[in-house]
Amino acid sequence: MNKPYVRLDKNDAAVLLVDHQAGLLSLVRDIEPDRFKNNVLALADLAKYFQLPTILTTSFEQGPNGPLVPELKEAFPDAPYIARPGQINAWDNEDFVAAIRATGKKQLIIAGVVTEVCVAFPALAALEEGYEVFVVTDASGTFNELTRHSAWDRMSAAGAQLMTWFGVACELHRDWRNDIEGLGTLFSNHIPDYRNLITSYNTLNSGK
Repeated sequence: MNKPYVRLDKNDAAVLLVDHQAGLLSLVRDIEPDRFKNNVLALADLAKYFQLPTILTTSFEQGPNGPLVPELKEAFPDAPYIARPGQINAWDNEDFVAAIRATGKKQLIIAGVVTEVCVAFPALAALEEGYEVFVVTDASGTFNELTRHSAWDRMSAAGAQLMTWFGVACELHRDWRNDIEGLGTLFSNHIPDYRNLITSYNTLNSGK
């Protein structure tokens, strides 16, 4: 039986960036390090572009997991920042859940490290509580393809939608006429090939 199409709504979505920590990033092997970091920062940029409430959380920073990637802290200086003292599942931390509820949003866009734990556990908990969950697959990373697909299968079976950051951006934007230059710039900053499209577009339109 086909499920109804639930699309992202920029007026009802929040972004959860879970455990993008220096130590944990060294475990990501299912996507190239440079590409992975680019995807994470692209997700951060689209969260800012669409003015989505964004929540940052880390797990056991004083241990081997390490500190949050500095670019994310710099990107969201005023965002809720939940440094969990030990809870593996972010949803087990009362401050994290309270910050989510305070946004008033029902759609949660989640990414993190590692996929089968830091992303899957809160995603499954959020689904159980009635949230609509969208997992950004290319801004989440783990050890290898086996663990990645195990996590994806578990989350999608529970009702999570698996998307890429580019798909998230397009679904939130809905219509190019809303803003060509802004979204085009965002894409150009993170997709080298897309920069060629925008350069061509700008060249064609500069003569009009």
